Amino acid sequence: MAEAVDVEGLAADLESDRVERKESASSADEIRRAICAFANDLPGHGAPGYILVGVNDKGRPISLAITDNLLKTLADARSDGNTLPPPRLSVRKASVRGVPIALVEVQPSDSPPVRFKGQVWVRVGPRRGLATAEEERRLAERTIAGTRTFDVRPCVDATLDDLILASFQADYLPRAVDAAVLAENRRPVEDQLASLRFCDPRRRVPTNAGVLLLGQDPLVWLPGAYVQFVRYAGVTLADPVSSQMAITGTLLTQLRQLDQLLPIQIQTARVPAEGLRHEDKPDFPIAAVRELVLNAVMHRTYEGTSTPVRINWFADRVEILSPGGLYGQVTPENFERVSDYRNPVVAEAMKVLGYVEKFGAGIARAQAALRSNANPSPAFEFHPTHVLVTIRRPR
Repeated sequence: MAEAVDVEGLAADLESDRVERKESASSADEIRRAICAFANDLPGHGAPGYILVGVNDKGRPISLAITDNLLKTLADARSDGNTLPPPRLSVRKASVRGVPIALVEVQPSDSPPVRFKGQVWVRVGPRRGLATAEEERRLAERTIAGTRTFDVRPCVDATLDDLILASFQADYLPRAVDAAVLAENRRPVEDQLASLRFCDPRRRVPTNAGVLLLGQDPLVWLPGAYVQFVRYAGVTLADPVSSQMAITGTLLTQLRQLDQLLPIQIQTARVPAEGLRHEDKPDFPIAAVRELVLNAVMHRTYEGTSTPVRINWFADRVEILSPGGLYGQVTPENFERVSDYRNPVVAEAMKVLGYVEKFGAGIARAQAALRSNANPSPAFEFHPTHVLVTIRRPR
């Protein structure tokens, strides 16, 4: 949040299309629609939009109680998975005429169009509403020079014929776009792909995300786009290999294979409980293993490497290696609290497909599952070329 924000001026300027005023936060969806519209920045201001909560339509504060819970509820819009790709926003307490309010600052998205619950909201002048097909097309064509992430860049050697379009239309599109919008949608499939950042609208070729999610053979263009699983009979790489598998195909295919593969690796022992009872105790909680593997897949890099995500399963531990170091604002000191996205379209797709519940919560869920099962906390090693996570059996 910029310190120089003129909150008094924002409240008083009733003509600005970069400001919305809400008397309360009782309608969470209304506020999230406003966040979505500001993130899309259809007018092309290239500047933040602001939502003033606790201010009426005339710009006057109404003495709303600005609690920590209210601020947290507003901030959850960036991570609850209903607004995709996740918006860049900050929330803080401010004041108008000496009366506390909540101020939400929303940055324009690098990868529009942004959707809230499958719908694209925009604001032009006093109008805020659903984007027209032409407005969506304009958003899809917009780029910010030098800031486009790898998954949004065009895969110039591929063509739309290299995508499994039937899967896109049958499996992905109905999950990503609101049913009512889809029912009225008569756009060509190329425009539908571009709207979800799977196609570069200028070159009419797939993006890297399009190849990852829909490519008939993603490895042709992205040779490291797979997961290598190896199970060892001992505790070192020199021990015999019990089983191994290269998990390939589209990202959805890989995620489905992982859902089948990981649970059968868990070994469960029957241990004494209270009295004469016994309980089944897994060596690793599947929830923790799954969360950490999904995190590795989501945050890995595909640039400058042919290295897959690696899962090495030993007799005493599991090691999960994700190519690429920490990204963006994430550091070894804040990685448990701060999220940033090397592959925002991939992250969005994993949410759409049901593999992510809430952004930024995977590590915390994994740690909680390990504690509940009496496993040690996961050990994280951060290197310039990779991140390694190790989880161990209960002591």
